[in-house]
Amino acid sequence: MKGAITGDIVGSVYEFDNYRAEDFPLFRNDCFFTDDTVMTIAVADALMSAKGATNEEIIAALTEKMQFYGRLYPDAGYGGRFAWWLVRDRPKPYNSWGNGAPMRCSAAGWLASSAEEARRLGSLTAMPTHNHPEGIKAAALTAELIFLARKGVDMAALRERAAREYDLPEIDKIRGTYKFDESSQGTMPVALSAFFESASFEGTVRRAVSAGGDSDTIAAIAGSIAEAYYGVPDDIWSRAEKFLDSRLKAVVDRFYGLLG
Repeated sequence: MKGAITGDIVGSVYEFDNYRAEDFPLFRNDCFFTDDTVMTIAVADALMSAKGATNEEIIAALTEKMQFYGRLYPDAGYGGRFAWWLVRDRPKPYNSWGNGAPMRCSAAGWLASSAEEARRLGSLTAMPTHNHPEGIKAAALTAELIFLARKGVDMAALRERAAREYDLPEIDKIRGTYKFDESSQGTMPVALSAFFESASFEGTVRRAVSAGGDSDTIAAIAGSIAEAYYGVPDDIWSRAEKFLDSRLKAVVDRFYGLLG
């Protein structure tokens, strides 16, 4: 979860002002957390509260927590349909294939006890809104890769697993032409390549942002996997967490306390 949050915060200032190189300051004073962070934390809170519950109970908990945090932070930059969903009394999924599914699901990969459970929980995190097959696929794969990475699966095997789902571009070859794309199918290949082409957590985030496009979400997804593989360096997290308020930090602390 720290990886997704850090990627989001670093990428926040470049989402609509792309910087297509890797030599940018990692944190600027005008960085901020976006809906990616809010929903990542909402999902983590929901999965902690629904541990051991049925699929239907987990989806209900996710819906409740996502609406709760979304209403607490109404100006975090939600898409139009999601903003509408947040204020409905009985919200229904709207078949989205957007990249909001994989960007929020990282807790599933950490709380799972098997790759199969990671895919199941990842899929469930998409279901309240992003119940299109592409949204479910993206969340399930992201959670699975996080689980596999934290269990020590090597980079080659992780890449082979990801390549069964997506064609992976070379960041250097698309950097000049890649356009803003909010779809899961347009975001996941870039986020995955940023991870696979890097050799550190920081390098992953820098490469993700440098691709352009939806920079904060690409970096959140790539960062979530990189955390599981490399860890988030303490000096980077100490700078990132300063952008969170006490309510959000409390959930992050509780989550990692549960992991032990």
